[in-house]
Amino acid sequence: MRWSVERLWLVAALVVLWEVGTRAAGSSDFPPPSQIVKGLYDLWFSGPVSRGFLTERAVDDFSTSLSNLFVGWILAGLAGVLLGVLVGRSAVLNELLDPVMQFARAIPPATLLPFFIMVFQLGATMQIVTIAFGVVWPVLLNTTDGVRSVERLYLETARVFNVSATRRMTTIILPAAAPKIFAGLRVSLSFALILMVLAELTGSTAGLGARIINAQRDFEMTQLWAGIVMLGVLGCLFNGLFALLEKRLLAWHSGIRRLTT
Repeated sequence: MRWSVERLWLVAALVVLWEVGTRAAGSSDFPPPSQIVKGLYDLWFSGPVSRGFLTERAVDDFSTSLSNLFVGWILAGLAGVLLGVLVGRSAVLNELLDPVMQFARAIPPATLLPFFIMVFQLGATMQIVTIAFGVVWPVLLNTTDGVRSVERLYLETARVFNVSATRRMTTIILPAAAPKIFAGLRVSLSFALILMVLAELTGSTAGLGARIINAQRDFEMTQLWAGIVMLGVLGCLFNGLFALLEKRLLAWHSGIRRLTT
């Protein structure tokens, strides 16, 4: 609790410094936080009570951006875990696919945007594919590593007691690999937010990325900074919620670590 209060004081101090510094500079390119907060309110949070204070623009932007983000992230998560388990459990598949995976993950997703636009055209499908391709690698590689690092003693003991392959997978392999899988999902969620914006900067008419690029073209710097701050808030919110979920689902793992240290 004390540490949280200290961090809040630090954030408040930084905001005050930001306010004072930008007002002293007097640059239209760097509006003070008070103007940015007003821009956030005007853009997205000045709607009626019946809609949770969300404006029509907020409904359009958030629904478009967040639906693409979570669809792409969930698809990438499912594909990454499934393929990671297969590669991690098979030495042959690992030898064959590891060079391909290392090559593919090294390709910046931004460089494939023209290809995705050509194949899928502009729209939600292109944006979802861009997000999924960019965020699948942390999940895939972490899952592969987690599955391969399961204690051999556990697996041999299960074989001795004639535990079926399905039960070994669900009660030994996946639980043992879960911490690394969740770490990959957490990292990929941050990447998904970045790629969501990147995909919306090209030919999109709705979403937070489109709102930011339109503000830049119209020289609406307050709206531009409001969009940037909104993305930061969403990133912190997603990270906090995922950390809470991870803590609850992996509570057993934290208990084991405390007992073994």
